[in-house]
Amino acid sequence: MTMYAADDIRSRLATGPQPARAVDPSTPIKPAQWIAFHDHEPTERSASGGVTWIARAANLVIAYSEARAGEVLSRTGQPDEYTVLLTSDSATVRVIAGEQSAEVDEEALVVVPPGDSAVEVLSDGPVIRLFSTEASDLVAASLNAEAYAEPDLRATPVTPWPDPVGGFVLRVYPLAETPIAEGRFGRIFRTTTVMVNFLAEEPAPRNPEKLSPHHHDDFEQISLAVKGRFVHHIRYPWGPDSTQWRADESREIGSPSICIIPPPTVHTTQGVGEHQQLIDIFSPPRDDFSDAGWVLNAEEYPAR
Repeated sequence: MTMYAADDIRSRLATGPQPARAVDPSTPIKPAQWIAFHDHEPTERSASGGVTWIARAANLVIAYSEARAGEVLSRTGQPDEYTVLLTSDSATVRVIAGEQSAEVDEEALVVVPPGDSAVEVLSDGPVIRLFSTEASDLVAASLNAEAYAEPDLRATPVTPWPDPVGGFVLRVYPLAETPIAEGRFGRIFRTTTVMVNFLAEEPAPRNPEKLSPHHHDDFEQISLAVKGRFVHHIRYPWGPDSTQWRADESREIGSPSICIIPPPTVHTTQGVGEHQQLIDIFSPPRDDFSDAGWVLNAEEYPAR
């Protein structure tokens, strides 16, 4: 079920979300997860007073930090690249990877290569990092690890997309260089394992008469709320086993939070605050958004 309005640019996609694998219709559907970070004890506390919450999805881990100036968020022997997401409220940071470094004081996506690296926090504020589940220590530390004690058999596992042109190096993509533009959906970036879409900040509640219920056959969506309040609406398809049927869910949640939307639920998100911003995250990257030409760093990260 896909019900995009005619003026929603996603209604023009030439192909659907990446090809679905054959899945037995009796395969259980995971429940959606609403995780408001402030409702949980932090996973980590730094000596300077910074706090970090770690949560996972089927193929990725998100580390949301409310960092303090002077602390260092480091990784040793990181097996693959990861990303740092910086919003308009984020801390100023210096990212160091090997002999490379970059200071970032604006909205941006930073891709950090494998190996040893550090995010030095230069001012107080949020810092968001995304890792693949190759980061086994973070997987184990996730506050919702129990939700994946049994894997989601409906979610496609990640096979990394082609290596970036020029190899794995520190890359910074300032959002100011790629503003929201007519004819393109959000601001989408891709790595070998993840796709991130920085949606526009919205200065008013979303029109309840123009929502966009749709579904993904075989991959999760992680909706990260960084400003405002949202209602995530979820509808679970019926399979042959009625004992597995779930009622529709519509829950309101504030920021910072994530909603993990499992396949193949029908879903849409409604901003209900006076000002809000959402970041959508997918792992593996999406074929349909890639095929549409919406990926802003496609020249450096080839499609599969």
